[in-house]
Amino acid sequence: MHHLLKVAVAALGSVGAASMGAMAQTTTAPTLTPAATTTTTAPQPCTGTPDPYKNYACLDPYLGDNPFVRLFNYYKLEWGQSGPPVDPNAPPSRAPGFHDSSVESTPPMPFTEWPYGGVTPLGVTRTGSADSPLMMAIGNTTIGQWLNSAGIQIYGWIDPGGNFSSNTLRKPGGNAPINYAYIPNTVQLDQAVIYFDRFPDTVQKDHIDWGFRVSAIYGENYRYTQSYGLGSWQFNGTNQVNGFDMPMVYGELYIPFVLDGLMVRVGRYISLPDIEAQLAPNNYMYTHSFTYGYDNYTNEGIQLSMAVNPNLMVQFGVSAGTEAQIWNYNTYRPNLAQTVILPSGATIANPLYSGAKFKLDPGLQPSFTGCVRIEWNEGKDNLYPCVDALNNGQWGYNNLQWYGFTYYHKWNDQWHISYELYDIVAYGVPNIAGSNPSQAAVATFQQGGTPFSPQFLEFNPPNGANCHNPNVVRCNTSTIGTTFYLAYSPDSMNNITLRPEVYYDPQGFRTGTAATYTNISLGWQHWFSPQVEMRPEVGYYRSHGNNAFNGGTRNYTWLMAGDVIWHF
Repeated sequence: MHHLLKVAVAALGSVGAASMGAMAQTTTAPTLTPAATTTTTAPQPCTGTPDPYKNYACLDPYLGDNPFVRLFNYYKLEWGQSGPPVDPNAPPSRAPGFHDSSVESTPPMPFTEWPYGGVTPLGVTRTGSADSPLMMAIGNTTIGQWLNSAGIQIYGWIDPGGNFSSNTLRKPGGNAPINYAYIPNTVQLDQAVIYFDRFPDTVQKDHIDWGFRVSAIYGENYRYTQSYGLGSWQFNGTNQVNGFDMPMVYGELYIPFVLDGLMVRVGRYISLPDIEAQLAPNNYMYTHSFTYGYDNYTNEGIQLSMAVNPNLMVQFGVSAGTEAQIWNYNTYRPNLAQTVILPSGATIANPLYSGAKFKLDPGLQPSFTGCVRIEWNEGKDNLYPCVDALNNGQWGYNNLQWYGFTYYHKWNDQWHISYELYDIVAYGVPNIAGSNPSQAAVATFQQGGTPFSPQFLEFNPPNGANCHNPNVVRCNTSTIGTTFYLAYSPDSMNNITLRPEVYYDPQGFRTGTAATYTNISLGWQHWFSPQVEMRPEVGYYRSHGNNAFNGGTRNYTWLMAGDVIWHF
């Protein structure tokens, strides 16, 4: 077996999905194992009944030669185990000084490094280190050997899920504003995902390395990665329940000679902040908090991440905004309502957009991201303040000015907490929401006088605002979200998580209903093996100030939900 294939199984203490889930937004959570020692052990011949957990040299004899048999045998090998067999001669999985006392393991947690985004984790990633049954299955074939020699991997997962709720509005969107459980009382394909990627080796210090990722997702969850102008006809044109997207298409260059490492990422990538992620294995629970569900999702641009030292990382990026495609930058639409007819029959000049045309997406503009990641207490405490995709903040497809932070604290191997707080700001949002909007703004929107009017976007335009004053046509919005996860792991295969949350959306700009939301959910993440997990949960949600649930007829709902993730 090629050396890189051995690294893929044994150097997982640094990467895998959790480690990339550590990025919270960039990859799945392949199983992780403790870091290998640097002591070289003489290979022991495989004798008797092959058991790779006792003698790593038995791995190939155990798997066999036929790819389908190897696939089946690898699933069988890991069933009931909390990690893959370890190659005792694998290189170290962490660079000197990068704390291992902060490391979680996967199973049972969804990450190994405290989550951060925009970069393959610095100082803790080895090339070809995702634990993939598919890569094991083809490891002795010509294509598998070529992929392993290049450090390239193909892997992913299938994630079906379902829910049972108190909502009686049985239609797509009937569970809103709860997200990622879109249709009440149903079973659905949440996501089928495949990754084709190469991790730069960020542990070594002797050469410049490179990496890339091309990802594809199909299922209901495409609705939460969709970018305006990239297959968005599915979401905005026909409102398909299931759809396709490519949430990550990027290249990376790792330069180890700049302090403790500099990574340059160019392409489309998941936005940096947050505890949670769109990709299912990177999350404690099946459903998502409002704090995450109404957040920034993807950016296109260039992102720089530099480890000043193992305890301090700084990030700076320039992008085209949030959920925006660069090629639409100079695309315009005709203003169909330069003159607006009011309900009274009077006519006025368009109060929102003057001129004969407007940009396809006014939020598509040069935008800036900056983050600082600070660790202390041997990595058991981590603070990650960020500003994400900042520009002039005018109303766009999903033009959100994100100011916030995440914080993590680990008490011991059983208990830790993850906390997030942010303020999302937008400026000049049309006053078209709520029970008493501006009649002029509503008429302008309905008659084609905005870039997101129904003449241009038949479904799912960006929300307007409830400005609480019918005499203004626009107002600024501010939405504050805060949530935390209290995670307890009784053993290596189980994780129990409590998620309370408060979400303050006074203009209804994010959820569609002006309200303050409180909710609490309890989830259980159980692993049958590093490749198969289930996540049942129960939650109670309440809106204060307006009825937000069951199509606006109730101020509460409860939800039982869960999924099964099968990795390959």
